[in-house]
Amino acid sequence: MSDRIIKTVDAPNGLEGQGFFAGKLDDFVGLARANSLWPLPFATSCCGIEFMATAGSHYDISRFGSERMSFSARQADILMVMGTISKKMGPVLKQVYLQMAEPRWVLSVGACACSGGIFDTYSVLQGIDRIIPVDVYVPGCPPRPEQILDGFMQIQEIAKSEQRRRRESDEYKALLGSYGIE
Repeated sequence: MSDRIIKTVDAPNGLEGQGFFAGKLDDFVGLARANSLWPLPFATSCCGIEFMATAGSHYDISRFGSERMSFSARQADILMVMGTISKKMGPVLKQVYLQMAEPRWVLSVGACACSGGIFDTYSVLQGIDRIIPVDVYVPGCPPRPEQILDGFMQIQEIAKSEQRRRRESDEYKALLGSYGIE
């Protein structure tokens, strides 16, 4: 037998017992979601070039938990739409959005994706929010990589604070219904 004396630290008042777990499951799930987002870049023009700079070593989007770019909609959490979307491309974009699993977020990058930009013509969609719901808008022509990172961090905050059951609410289903999405 050993003559060692083992000292223990007393628990604070009110926290006696075998152990305790402080925190809500939603907080932990939100923290995990926010720091492991897999973006799907949907780039059609010059804003895509700025996104490449954002993903490069100088700005490094991977330090925000997006190390892995997803080029499959089924494995993506965040759809990053960058550039001009023609009306013929609209159904394709909507199909990509529908293929993503819940929860999914949309980041509209650049003036063209946000509002049609300078292309006020019959062939250009005047903002992607006419066909899919957008969570964060990043304006600019093209926006700088710092702006794209700021928009990405806003998506992280949404992912962190969103309740796990919000996407099942009647309010959210009504929003999707307004876009013709069941």
